[in-house]
Amino acid sequence: MSTPITVKIKRLHDGAIVPRYATAGAACFDLHALEAGEVGAYSTFKVRTGVAVEIPPCHVMLIYSRSGHGFRNGVRLVNAVGVIDADYRGEIAVGLKNDTPLRFEFEAGARIAQAMILPIPAVALLEVDELAATARGEGGFGSTGT
Repeated sequence: MSTPITVKIKRLHDGAIVPRYATAGAACFDLHALEAGEVGAYSTFKVRTGVAVEIPPCHVMLIYSRSGHGFRNGVRLVNAVGVIDADYRGEIAVGLKNDTPLRFEFEAGARIAQAMILPIPAVALLEVDELAATARGEGGFGSTGT
């Protein structure tokens, strides 16, 4: 196992819960709701966490839905995957989308999403007139079969 990186977490409110891993083998740490709330039927809702993070340079924080919310309640992130850049220092918020006719209620402190921090390479984008050929070429959606 690699050496952990240190990520600074700042509580912005007394009731905020510092993110943590639920188990020793978890890939993601949990994000918690600062306040109780409700995502209405076929609606969206912004959930505050009450924390800010200092993501190390050349890293990104990716936020994902909790699988139980999706399977049991039809609730997911509004943007599929949240991307928090290393230079962002504001409060982490999670947009939830309810795809069902039932309201989804949660309490303050509830685990509302999960996140991981990953290294990202610096990329130099270079405009060119031609790209190298491959066996696939321009074959897009479904081009390799079903």
